[in-house]
Amino acid sequence: MTTPSRIPQPELCVVVPFYNEARGMRATLDALARQSDDDFALVLVDNGSTDDSARIAAAFAQQHHHRAIDLIAEPEKGTGSASDTGFRHAIARGARWIARTDADCIPARDWVRNIRRALATDGLEFVAGRIRPREDDIPLSRIDRCVLPLMIFVVERYGRIHHRGRQFKYPFLLAAGNNLAIAADLYVRSGGFPRTAIEREHEDLALSETVRTLTIRAAVRSDVIVYNSVRRVKAYGYLNTLRWYRNHGYRARVVDVR
Repeated sequence: MTTPSRIPQPELCVVVPFYNEARGMRATLDALARQSDDDFALVLVDNGSTDDSARIAAAFAQQHHHRAIDLIAEPEKGTGSASDTGFRHAIARGARWIARTDADCIPARDWVRNIRRALATDGLEFVAGRIRPREDDIPLSRIDRCVLPLMIFVVERYGRIHHRGRQFKYPFLLAAGNNLAIAADLYVRSGGFPRTAIEREHEDLALSETVRTLTIRAAVRSDVIVYNSVRRVKAYGYLNTLRWYRNHGYRARVVDVR
């Protein structure tokens, strides 16, 4: 399944991989439709969904037929495979910069605008944004509001301590797959996201670590914000979530939490 748009593709493209996200992905798509900067293409990558996700994506594309929206499929299971297929599709269509978020996330209204400023105006080649917990899908407790930011802080500090080496051109930065952007040329030079299942490798970490060996034009931008679902934390618990992101120290029985 490939449904390319006939609209000329802008220089900036947003890729959204999805797998069985029928329950909530419309909120993600609507947030992208409401961006203050709407001069971007959208590539939606169905990673073998068995629910109504593809139908919802197709209906959204039809509703916004004046926009450059491509709906494509990647049957090889894995967020790395789906994302890589989407990025390479965007590059083949002429994208100069590609951003990614996930189908359980809500980008802030100025997300695209601030990504463009970082890449096109400030000359960065790789941008990592900030993650905030969503509050519209799963209620947050007072403990959640304290612990979740602390968890991100711990992951960042752990990375700075344990991901060091002479091969790197700048210190570790936390680049989550649901909130990053990269220049097309750098994506190709880096080899892109590894085409692996998330159970084997965190594709966002693999890409960002390779990028650190290739350029110094990378940064975390605090104005590039995505609101992330906390469903994995709720399913795994605080400690096991940290263990999961630390080289899969926690082996979950159900990885695709829905």
